[in-house]
Amino acid sequence: MFLNTKFIFIVNSPPLRTGSLVFDEKPYTSGDWFHYFCCVYLIGDPGISCILTVTNQTAYAIYKYGDESTKKFLPFLIGESDTLAFGATWFTEIQGGSDLGANLVEARPDGTIWKLKGTKYFCSNAGVANFAIVTARARGAKEGAKGISLFLVPEFDSNGKRNFRVTRLKQKSGTLSVPTGEVEFENSEAFLIGKPEMGIYYTTENLMVSRLSNAMGALGIARKAYLEAYYYAKKRSAFGKKLLEHPLVQRDLIEMEVYIEGTMAITLKAIHEFQKSFKETPPYTERYHYARLLTHIAKNLTADMSSYVTRLAMELHGGIGFLSEFPVERWHREALITPIWEGTSNIQALDMLEAIVKKSAHLPLLKELEDMAIDLKACETHALELYKHAHTRAESTLKSLNALSEEEAQFFAKDVLSELGHALAVATLVHASYRLSSKRLLNVAEVYHEKFVEKKAIGTTQEKERKNIIEIDEGF
Repeated sequence: MFLNTKFIFIVNSPPLRTGSLVFDEKPYTSGDWFHYFCCVYLIGDPGISCILTVTNQTAYAIYKYGDESTKKFLPFLIGESDTLAFGATWFTEIQGGSDLGANLVEARPDGTIWKLKGTKYFCSNAGVANFAIVTARARGAKEGAKGISLFLVPEFDSNGKRNFRVTRLKQKSGTLSVPTGEVEFENSEAFLIGKPEMGIYYTTENLMVSRLSNAMGALGIARKAYLEAYYYAKKRSAFGKKLLEHPLVQRDLIEMEVYIEGTMAITLKAIHEFQKSFKETPPYTERYHYARLLTHIAKNLTADMSSYVTRLAMELHGGIGFLSEFPVERWHREALITPIWEGTSNIQALDMLEAIVKKSAHLPLLKELEDMAIDLKACETHALELYKHAHTRAESTLKSLNALSEEEAQFFAKDVLSELGHALAVATLVHASYRLSSKRLLNVAEVYHEKFVEKKAIGTTQEKERKNIIEIDEGF
């Protein structure tokens, strides 16, 4: 057993190299979200991570905005009771999908509690959850998203009877480790979370947790797929030598690795900003909106990356990569949910646009790029030039956005997100390479810049540099 204040790792079977990872801190009380999100990455299973994430989101909403009526349930959700409970986040309805302003589930006050009526369509953890945070519109509330309130719905009502009904479980192509169903409320008892008119703000804030989990989960899936591909290429022989010795296979692995590391850099930056702003409440500061901007970018880039990397890992396995008895086909199926969960790419792009246009969330981004440029003045010329190019690309992307009409900005929003995100990934990698004195990270930044910023074919880097990027450090 390896034990510290953050993690407990128990080796179950040394010969089989299996173990159990236990996370022993609540991020909203300890103030450290990195360890939580790293657990999501290490688990690398979106279904299991979903169960943990929605439970954490439920606890987070109660902890931050709940009152005595809801905080009494908190110990069950955070492991401080002998009776453990799971949570859920049920926001989606069939008529609106990601458009929460179209929600029709109705809430009416009934003494000290509320009663909900209506149906939620995509409900992760249905049949498992003991508590769920649910969006609903109070009778008489305004139309649209700003009329939404947030409620906590327990599995059983005050009389010990079932408080809601799971009417159907979905048949899915992936994420089979978490059930997804439809949930029907019929005068279901609920507790209001926070102020009724602030529900949409609590909900979007809560979604930042799941979007960052989605990003780290996508990275974890991609990392598993890369490891499968790398070790298969290391052992499999074809045309007289190991697959890993073939230049084309090396190129594929380089693409996969730099894509993972570049999007990892932007995701860790987003988590860092969320870490600094998660205690804020409405109305939020510029720092919170900057964290939200980075979260939209990270969620989108990692989802695209994971789908691509897992597909390429399947291809590198050849025919067996398509067989369900081997793991890589599962990782690809699992990766395909990551662009859909927690808002599709269109939603992320439009929300990013709103953060820039209405909240000026790009201003702290530009300030941070300037600060990094000052810090990099002493680094080598090549690295500085690479950073300057990424910095300039980010600035020019934002300048081009500013020149567009509202309709044009929406039309090109996904392009803006990708251009801005890739440029920021390169800038972050270069800065990290300087602060960590890592030549390898600089090599990764160079290749990432070629592939995703310049959109050129990857250059024929020296064999030593290629191996430096793709090899696995197995030291402990």
